[in-house]
Order: sequence, then C-alpha cells, then structure tokens
Amino acid sequence: MSDAERDAGNRKIKVGFLLLVAVSPPLIALQWNATPLELLAALGVGILLGALLVWYLGRLADEFTGGSRRPRRRR
Repeated sequence: MSDAERDAGNRKIKVGFLLLVAVSPPLIALQWNATPLELLAALGVGILLGALLVWYLGRLADEFTGGSRRPRRRR
C-alpha cells in the first residue's frame, strides 16, 4: 500500500467517523420533536464534538504509532 493510498484511506475513515458523530445529536433531537433551530444547533454541536473527537483520537494514535518520528515501512 502506497503512502497516498494510506493517507486517502485515513481521510475517509476520519470523515466517516466525523459524520457519524455529527448526525447523532440531531437524530436524538428529532425524537424529542425539536424545532428546526434546535436541530441546526444539535448539528453544530455534533460537528464540533466530532471534530474534537477525531483530533483527539488522531493524537492518541500518534502516541501508539510513534507519530511522524517513526519511519514508514516500505513494501
């Protein structure tokens, strides 16, 4: 797997995870008959929480893999 393929795969995983976390609060708010403004606020909070979570998990993963200090394995 090339570096470009790995980076593209990582980006897709991050975006998918962000979307999963971002749509959860509005879906929960729908169960409580939220107004459109409340749904928009829930979406904003979900995006913010998702971005923070993706950032945190990225930093955590860097600790386990050694981050950019670790030489990449070539195949």
